[in-house]
Amino acid sequence: MAYLLQQLANAVPLAALYATLAFGYSIAFGVMKRADITYGALFAFAGQMLVLFTDVGYTRMYLILPAAFAFGALVAAAYTLGTSLLVGRAIMLPLSRKSPNTIIVAALGMMIILMETARLASNTRSIWLPPFLNEVIVFWDSGGFRVTLTVIQLLNTAAMILVILAGAYVLKCTGWGRIWRAVTDDALAAELCGASSRRVFLLSYVSSALVATICGLLATSYYGTMDFGAGLMFGLKVLMIAAVGGYSDPLKSAGGAALLGLGETMWGAYGPFLWRDFVIFALLVLLLVLSRRERVIP
Repeated sequence: MAYLLQQLANAVPLAALYATLAFGYSIAFGVMKRADITYGALFAFAGQMLVLFTDVGYTRMYLILPAAFAFGALVAAAYTLGTSLLVGRAIMLPLSRKSPNTIIVAALGMMIILMETARLASNTRSIWLPPFLNEVIVFWDSGGFRVTLTVIQLLNTAAMILVILAGAYVLKCTGWGRIWRAVTDDALAAELCGASSRRVFLLSYVSSALVATICGLLATSYYGTMDFGAGLMFGLKVLMIAAVGGYSDPLKSAGGAALLGLGETMWGAYGPFLWRDFVIFALLVLLLVLSRRERVIP
């Protein structure tokens, strides 16, 4: 029983990460209507820039660790959001209006560029952050087994939940959210009513990248590093994870992603670990096939 409770506790941070990533991805997908693995690349890029510039701040600028980490987070956020604005304005927006299907190819190219930029900037070496906020909090003690999580896991989970709640409030209760819903439903009709679909596209793309950046910083602060090839894995995984709850509603996407995080943790606890990714991707493909809708995407 205690082991099951520990696995359920372990699933909470992963479910929160998947849910937040899916929520952010759905914001951009609503206006693009095309798969975009650049989102996962931006997530990984933010984490890679965090460890790189934290290392620069600590080893070259002789900052104390908290100051070096803050410096790395600020620079990583600036680089990632600036990159997303450039990509959204110069690449994704023109392609979405002229040749939407090429977005998939362009996203693959951008992912490779971001991965190689991070690799070359780090001289192809893995940089690790020192562990911090890893104090253990005990939720239940059965005598021989304790159900625990660390402080950083709880803080990261709380921060991701706040991101989802704040994003849901903006989309449901503000003027910008109403305009976003109008553009996602029918961009041409929204234009005729006075909304600028171009502005909504760019704001949605950067907002989505902001969520990916926050997730990248939080995940890297917990795991300690971010692999150079993580962009492709997370790009594909987030794309399919968001589809579990459906792309039409970011909250539904987040809910479906959270359930998948729970399932992935349970498989890791009770099933063969080497088969985990294969089983998860096979399940995602099966869900996509079963929930497929015959419709034309303009």
